[in-house]
Amino acid sequence: MTTAKTFDLIIVGGGIVGAAAFLKLQRRHPQARIALLEKEDILSDHQTGHNSGVIHSGLYYPPGSLKATNCVKGRHELVAFAKEYGVEHDVCGKVVAAATEDELPMLEKIHGLGIQNNIEGLERIEGQAVRDIEPHVKAVAGLWVPCTGIIDFRAATAKMAEVAMGIQPESRVFTAVEATDFTQNADGVTVHTRQGDFDARGLVVCAGLQADRLARKDGVALPERVVGFRGDYYELEDHAKHKVRNLIYPVPNPQFPFLGVHFTRMTNGDIECGPNAVFTFKREGYGKTDFNLKDTAEALGYGGTWRLFFKNMSFGINEYRRAFSKKLFLKTLQRLVPSLEMDDLRPGRSGVRALLLRPDGDTKDDFRIISQGRSVHVLNAPSPAATAALAIGDHIADEVEAQGLLA
Repeated sequence: MTTAKTFDLIIVGGGIVGAAAFLKLQRRHPQARIALLEKEDILSDHQTGHNSGVIHSGLYYPPGSLKATNCVKGRHELVAFAKEYGVEHDVCGKVVAAATEDELPMLEKIHGLGIQNNIEGLERIEGQAVRDIEPHVKAVAGLWVPCTGIIDFRAATAKMAEVAMGIQPESRVFTAVEATDFTQNADGVTVHTRQGDFDARGLVVCAGLQADRLARKDGVALPERVVGFRGDYYELEDHAKHKVRNLIYPVPNPQFPFLGVHFTRMTNGDIECGPNAVFTFKREGYGKTDFNLKDTAEALGYGGTWRLFFKNMSFGINEYRRAFSKKLFLKTLQRLVPSLEMDDLRPGRSGVRALLLRPDGDTKDDFRIISQGRSVHVLNAPSPAATAALAIGDHIADEVEAQGLLA
């Protein structure tokens, strides 16, 4: 019989939220032995490693929400962390461009939210000022957001885990170890894996695309379900990179839970254009034809999915058409950068976003972190969670301490 590995606390999930929780808990409790379990061979292999690499300002979110407060706080911490530990990043700023007059009311609303959220340096600017910053952009007006930036989130995640283990050498990161079930009792919790059991006084689950499944296995009564949406990117060819200096965002459509197709200069110098947002038939599938029967059956067997589809029918159809048509994708990009041409674009990567979908089809949920028994579960951490990760880590640490899971 295999002897269980014993720690003071176990964290399941090696994305940036799990790594940030690891770091914050280890700093508060330097003597604690903490294990971070990640089912893939490397950390940050799903949402963290497939996002747009943007350090978000906190511009769009309802004042006082967890997204707003944690994004602003987390952004400051993330930039400071990157500077201290040499993580590649650049606080280069972004423009939010209103391409037409009918987008101005929403632009003004976002400007107001940014002021309430204390976004430093935020300016409402006219079209010529937008073009002074991004000469190839079509805009009647815009917002200049100087505190937005770019970062290598994979490198940030790895460095957070490394720093945490440097505090306590008996803490460990286990990759290729997948949590399959949990058992709780009065003294602690056992995490069952195919590589053996792990025992601890407490458990933190930061499972992203698998958050709802692992929560239910731990006895959480959860009416919502995670539904995945794939986002595809194109990249600019070298000869077209001069058309985008840094970050260009559209004015978002308030009816949808995504910010729209935008332009991002990455830390390696590439320019990404995207993403779109289409229902995915595999939660962790990054190809356009990827399919998993269990994932598909769970999503399409859930009433909330269909309510979301019916409420956004035309949007969803257009997104699917664009996913398989470079010409349509280009047309969307040309709303902001009209000079783009077909041969300026090459296919890029894809990512999948986890949305915790309510039974009524609503996706506009805030970050959600709950405690139950000896566990803390991060149930919903969509964008801007990567930017906010260190602040979310403090929130998780507060929950762990409130539950008495670490001495």
